[in-house]
Amino acid sequence: MNPLDVLRDSLYFFKRNLGQIVQLCLPLVIFEALLQQVVDHSTEPDSFPGISVIVGLLVYPLYTAALILFLDARSRGESPRNRDLLAMAASLWPRFALLTALNTVLILLGLSLYFLPGIYLMVTLAFGEYLLVLRGMAPLAAMKESLRMTQGHFLRILLCILCVMGPLWLLKGATLAVYPEPQNPVISLLIDSAHSFLQLFTSVVLFRLFMLINPLPESNDNSL
Repeated sequence: MNPLDVLRDSLYFFKRNLGQIVQLCLPLVIFEALLQQVVDHSTEPDSFPGISVIVGLLVYPLYTAALILFLDARSRGESPRNRDLLAMAASLWPRFALLTALNTVLILLGLSLYFLPGIYLMVTLAFGEYLLVLRGMAPLAAMKESLRMTQGHFLRILLCILCVMGPLWLLKGATLAVYPEPQNPVISLLIDSAHSFLQLFTSVVLFRLFMLINPLPESNDNSL
């Protein structure tokens, strides 16, 4: 399947299930943005820069794991309750947070090395979260398997990511141009929450690619 078909199918799924995705993820996305805002206002400008990353590690694994579990369930025609998804996501939090931390460090390190290594790692580690949540792999094993799975699919994955993130980066830039810093705290919270929520579409696109490249044996890929 070419990238345009992947994006089209993912967008159809995202719009069709938007209501439940909002209920499942948006409260945690807003909480994460609020927590980041509190940390930013309570720390000095020259304080440890990794604090914001640590804050993200507290919440991001919860709503992302819950979304992945939801995507998997819907691909099999199931309609799980949000509280069940969040409970399962909470049980995965330690491993997911470790995986996120490892990925973040490696990608940031790669970006600092003339940018391209970071892009390479961003693509080749893209399936680690799905392998951890859906296959029960440990963080390092999931990263290793993601490197293997993405071989031969690098450009397709990269193009799909850029087609989603590119417009979001432009939208964020346009928003900052209209509402330059320092922003009203409420406006800042709304902007950060909306941007983070829209980024969840990337998870939908990557799930679609994940299922196309190496589907789970018991899944019904026709639902997404």
